[in-house]
Amino acid sequence: MFRRLSRAPLTWVAVAVLGVGAAFGLYWFQPWKVVADRQVDERLSDVDDATPTGTVAADGTAPADGGVAGTTPAGTATPTGAAAGTPPRAEPTATRPVVVSRGEFVSHEHDTSGTARIVRTADGGHRLELVGLDTSNGPDLRVWLSDQPVRTGRAGWHVFDDGRRAELGRLKGNRGDQAYAVPAGTDLTELTSVTIWCQRFAVSFGAASLVPAG
Repeated sequence: MFRRLSRAPLTWVAVAVLGVGAAFGLYWFQPWKVVADRQVDERLSDVDDATPTGTVAADGTAPADGGVAGTTPAGTATPTGAAAGTPPRAEPTATRPVVVSRGEFVSHEHDTSGTARIVRTADGGHRLELVGLDTSNGPDLRVWLSDQPVRTGRAGWHVFDDGRRAELGRLKGNRGDQAYAVPAGTDLTELTSVTIWCQRFAVSFGAASLVPAG
């Protein structure tokens, strides 16, 4: 009888320890995310990947002759009368969003596909757009620009925290189209790759090399 009573506290301690360990394991690994996809469908820039540069008039129309908006096409008559001898007034122009660089994702720890592209926006800023991303969900996923080369296979899983990087935020969703602002002053000539990085386990789910568009 005495032995049975003396063992009871030890049993409760063991149960409590196991319960705390199980709760911590669930928090740390978050296994439910493996089967719980998060779809994101943000509006991306209206760009033509095959056309790295271009301007449009303020009304959104492109020059009819393929030139720069606001110029006078060759062969047209010059103004007469009061307007003769005065240069034509240039129409306001706006720069289209332009694809600066792009690349296709390769799989690392998890199967990953889709396109990453850096877009220069109309106001001169930059943002990273993930087009048709498809990867696994997971705990503490971040989007990084990095100066590390993209390697295939296990050799590329753990390299992106070795060099320079810029974190653009938490991954919004493991599937779909999404955009992330690139902070002003980020050196995009040095940070030439993007990774879906699991901060908790220091591993890349997938990555893409950003090759200049042209």
